[in-house]
Amino acid sequence: MFAVNAGLLATIAILLLVTPVTISAPIKLEQALIVGLGLAITLLANAVQLRRAVAPLERLARRMDAVDLLRPGQRLEVLREDEVGRVVRAFNHMLDRLESERHGSVRRVLAAQEAERVGIARDLHDEVGQLLTGVLLQLDSVAGAAPRHRSGIEEAKEAVRSALDEVRRISSELRPEMLEQLGLVSELTELTATFRRVSGIEVERRFDSDLPKLTPEMELAVYRISQEGLTNVARHSNADRVTVALERGRDSVVLRVADNGQGFVGAVEEHGGLRSMRERAVLVNGSLAIRERALGGAEVRLELPVRAFAPAVRGG
Repeated sequence: MFAVNAGLLATIAILLLVTPVTISAPIKLEQALIVGLGLAITLLANAVQLRRAVAPLERLARRMDAVDLLRPGQRLEVLREDEVGRVVRAFNHMLDRLESERHGSVRRVLAAQEAERVGIARDLHDEVGQLLTGVLLQLDSVAGAAPRHRSGIEEAKEAVRSALDEVRRISSELRPEMLEQLGLVSELTELTATFRRVSGIEVERRFDSDLPKLTPEMELAVYRISQEGLTNVARHSNADRVTVALERGRDSVVLRVADNGQGFVGAVEEHGGLRSMRERAVLVNGSLAIRERALGGAEVRLELPVRAFAPAVRGG
């Protein structure tokens, strides 16, 4: 901008020095036209230069308003090497650092959550489960000593058995042991079977037989996102059918949890469970989409990049 203005002022000075142009008072018409033309050229040059300088800053401001660290890769192209270009480059470097720091913090938080889940599941299994088992044994003893109250005792035993089954279900969901022992497909099969039994919603499973091997971190992300997706279906969708698919894509593995319910009421606000799903997807370099289906209902789609399609050694 300084160079443009300096050039224009220098041009005007040279013209005044080497040409017969003069300014008198009162000013003549041709002199007024020359001054007006010079002013118009100066203003136009400044407007063009200002627009060129401000446009990248406007793009930067819009990106700063919209940036989300859970959607990585939102960088601005550096088109210039001047001061504005350095500001844009510094913004991109700042996003690199923030995404790296958030990646590390999310990993630590999720690891702490999993450790806490394992501890709670162990306590439920070892403490509450054993306590309920002891109550069942005591009820058996009471039933033998008081045959007149056998029917009431049997009802109490049935209630305790239901509570014990619920404790085992919660413990299993908190600590998916089959994931480590039998593989992802077996664990998803168990998860969907339990979901259908508890919620009454029909589940269609579509699991490819030649899925590539995933890392333990990826398998856990797929399981937790499936779990959260099914929980949202049961709580919010009013659906009577849900499809859980784990399929081989092109250099990827794709998870889909799709229901035939009411879809989203208004704009999708990603908080709580939805935010947690996106954090898990980012942690394993996956791409997560949460959207309404054209035929009604909602779909959660997770795509995980896989370099080589080596058949999984663990699965159902």
